[in-house]
Formats: sequence, C-alpha cells, structure tokens
Amino acid sequence: MRRERGIALVVALVMLAAVLLLAATAAGMALMGEKAARAERDRHVALQAAEDALMDAERDIDEAASSREAVLAGPGDFAAGCGAGAALGLCGPDDGAGAPPWQSVDLAAGDAGVALGHFTGAAMQTGQGALPMRRPRYIIERRPYHRPGEEAGAAPRYYYRVTAIGFGNREAVQVVLQSAWRRPGD
Repeated sequence: MRRERGIALVVALVMLAAVLLLAATAAGMALMGEKAARAERDRHVALQAAEDALMDAERDIDEAASSREAVLAGPGDFAAGCGAGAALGLCGPDDGAGAPPWQSVDLAAGDAGVALGHFTGAAMQTGQGALPMRRPRYIIERRPYHRPGEEAGAAPRYYYRVTAIGFGNREAVQVVLQSAWRRPGD
C-alpha cells in the first residue's frame, strides 16, 4: 500500500484561506463604498438645504414685509451682532478690527442668523429619513458699491451678501454657501 503524504489537504487549506481573504477584502471594499455613498448623499442634502436658504434670503430681501422693508433700506439697522427682532440676521460691519460678519457669526449655533421661513413663511421638513437634521440658516450683510464710470462723490448703491448654512442627515455634515444679491433697480 502506498503511503499518502497529505499534500492535497495542504493545497486545499491554502486555497480556502486565499478565497477567505478575497471575500473579506471584497466585503470591506463594499462597506467603504457604502459609507462613501452615504457621506456624499449627506453632503448633497446639506448643499440643497443651503441653496434653499439662499433663495429664502433673496425672497426676504425682495419681498420683505413692511416692517422688514424699512430695516433693509436703512444702513443703520445692519448692526454688529446681526440684530434682533425685525433686524434679525442683518449683520453690519464691526468696528473694523475684527473679521467680517460672515466669518465671525457661528451659523451652526441654534440661535444665530435667520432660520429658513422665519420671515417668508417657507416650510421645510427636517429630522427624518433623507431630510436635513435642522432647518438651514442665513445672515445678510449690506455692502456699498459704485458702478464703473460713476463719479467719486456719487452716493453708493448697495448689494447684499448672503451667507447660508445647510445641514445634512447628520448635524456634523454642513455646507456653507455665499451669494451676492442686488435688488432690482439698485
């Protein structure tokens, strides 16, 4: 009788280990892909929420209620600290020593800036499924400008710099956008 040496068992075990290693690697890659897709979805949700806040701010500027219209027209109502009441979210320049309002205001804080729909009545569902965790927020700054070719002593015209933050499905996912808006006729 011939004696077997067991080489077939060793080869089978090595092949089994190689297949197991390949399967574990494939499962890890699939999990990493799923995490990346979830993170990208969260970023898109936050981006769309921030865009909604920019559009809400534009409606706030263009279609301001009578109490807000007077505040938007008066440069003195854009105060350091971004105002309160009818002047909520209207940020003026500080004394010149610090950063501009869009850099110094913590929009991620619960009470900073204007929540979407506060002045316009726009609605947004939050907190469930693929919806943002919180409503987006924005601030508005009034900035002077001169048109090219205008005289140096001419009264400045104004545009509005809007900074908005949107939140994703997780509060840690945030997107900040900024736009410049000029009222028709200004």
